[in-house]
Order: sequence, then C-alpha cells, then structure tokens
Amino acid sequence: MFALWSLPLPRVATSSSKSFSRSVARIPSIHSVTSMRTPSPILNHSVVKANERKQLLGRPGLLGIKRDMISWYTEKGEQLAATIIEIDACEVLANKTSEEHGYTSVLLGQLDKTKNVVPTVRSICKSAGVSPKANIAEFRVRTDEGLIQPGVELTADYFAVGQLIDVQATSKGKGFAGVMKRHGYSGLNASHGVSVSHRSAGSMGPSQDPGRVLPGKKMAGRMGGTKVTAQNLEVLSADGEAGILVVKGQIPGPKGSYVKVSDAKKEYGKSLLRIKHDACR
Repeated sequence: MFALWSLPLPRVATSSSKSFSRSVARIPSIHSVTSMRTPSPILNHSVVKANERKQLLGRPGLLGIKRDMISWYTEKGEQLAATIIEIDACEVLANKTSEEHGYTSVLLGQLDKTKNVVPTVRSICKSAGVSPKANIAEFRVRTDEGLIQPGVELTADYFAVGQLIDVQATSKGKGFAGVMKRHGYSGLNASHGVSVSHRSAGSMGPSQDPGRVLPGKKMAGRMGGTKVTAQNLEVLSADGEAGILVVKGQIPGPKGSYVKVSDAKKEYGKSLLRIKHDACR
C-alpha cells in the first residue's frame, strides 16, 4: 500500500513560458540631484526694503556754525533777513557702505580739537589722516556714488548760489512754558468772571466718556531744546576761501551752535523706488 500523496504531481504543459519580476522602489542617489537653494524672502520691514523707500540725497552736506543774522540787499534794493553760517575745517572722516553696514553714509567732522578727545574719535580721525574734530555728524546718501574719499575738505562753495538747502540744529531752550507761549493758545477771556486763570488752557477734554485726557493733548511743559529742521532755504552767497555761507531767513539754534547743512530733501531727494519707477516709463 502506498499513499496517494507520495506520487509526483503531473506537470501541465504550457504553450509559452512566462517570467515574473518583482518591482522594487528605486531611491535616486544624492549626487544625481542638482543642488538648489531656496532664496530667502526679502521682507518689507527689512533694512534693504527700508533703504529703497527712504527719501535720500545723492551727496552729503556740510557742518557749520551759526554766527549772526544780517540784512541782505538784492540788486533791486529789497531787504532780506539772512543768516551767516561759518564753514571751518569740515573734512570727511569715514564712509559706510551698504555691503558692510547695511546702508550708505558719509561721516563728517568740523573744528579742530586738541584736548579731551574721545579715543574712538581720535582713532577715526587718525585713520582718515586729519586732526581730531570737535563735532561729528553722519549724512545718509542714496548710493555708493555719493561717497567721498576720507581726508577731503569741503568748503562753503560746495553749495551753489540760488539753490535750496535744509539746515538742522537744536533749537533754543526756553524752559518750562505755558500753553499760550508753547502752543499759541488764546487763553481765557480777560473780563469779568475770570479769576487768576487768564492764561490757562481751559478744558482738557471730555468729561464722562472717556473720562480721561487723551494722549497727545497740547499742554504746558518744557519748550525748546529739540532738533529742528528749517527747509527750503535759499543760498544767497557762498565764499569758499572765507568759509562763509549766507542763507536767506532764520535757522534754529543760538549763536555759536553747530548746524547740519544739506541739499533740500523735498527738492532734490529721491528714493531708489522712485528712480526705478521713472526709469521704467
């Protein structure tokens, strides 16, 4: 007796032979893929975008000293109030580029100083090859084309007669002042019914709703001693040898104070976005 399952199974004849293969997922090599880096997005509040939107000038200005006011007479006999600005030893100390500092500017200094010089100022002036300066200021420029070689002296004829300039300085300090002197309030009635409050401000704001003084209310306080810019002043005379610049009108600050003089930003200033927009037209 033998078991049926011990017998070999008969083979079925096929007309054609078929071959089967298993599909395997292929992983590409890292060397076969080209290296691509996603550029970092430029945000609107970044330094690069802020520099494009800024209203900047193509060249720096000058540092001067306010001396006095005079009467200037034109060829027609008209009398104008004018201010004398002295330009003395105004030299370029250093430059800042957009690649290294994020923006472009020129560092200027005026008035030679020998005593009590800060070591940082002394090193900057030494690298520029000039004597230490008493006053130092920075002027932002639009591009690197407005940079000036350190050590170059700028004179009063840097500006042309008839052009418009801006003068920035610290205004005179007036101390604590009331609302009439500080903001031009008219005060209360100087008649019957007003007792020892003729120069007061009056009502400060709403009563029940919101029941408080709103922020920014013009009130009494310290007056003056702030940075003020007189804009669009006409240049009447520019003497480079004498170092005298005569400007039409008055400028902020007391006599002997140092001022920043530059081209009129509203007249000559442009942003990089505006230049690109004009070029596309």
